[in-house]
Amino acid sequence: MAEIENITPPVGEEIHLPGPTIVPLVLAAGLAVFLIGLTTSVVVLVIGAIVLVGAIIRMIADARHEFSGLPPEHHR
Repeated sequence: MAEIENITPPVGEEIHLPGPTIVPLVLAAGLAVFLIGLTTSVVVLVIGAIVLVGAIIRMIADARHEFSGLPPEHHR
């Protein structure tokens, strides 16, 4: 049996993965509270909206921070 050549190209750079964070869980909880507030009370709705908007802002800030750490050739 002939050996199969490795046709995978060499790695040019490391794969970057973001660190662990609780923000997606907070975002989901805020959305759930917001949706429950639509059917129950305005107070629950406002609390859910505040948590939801805060989590979205935090996710955007984290993404911008991650993007700024990339090499210049990745900025388009």
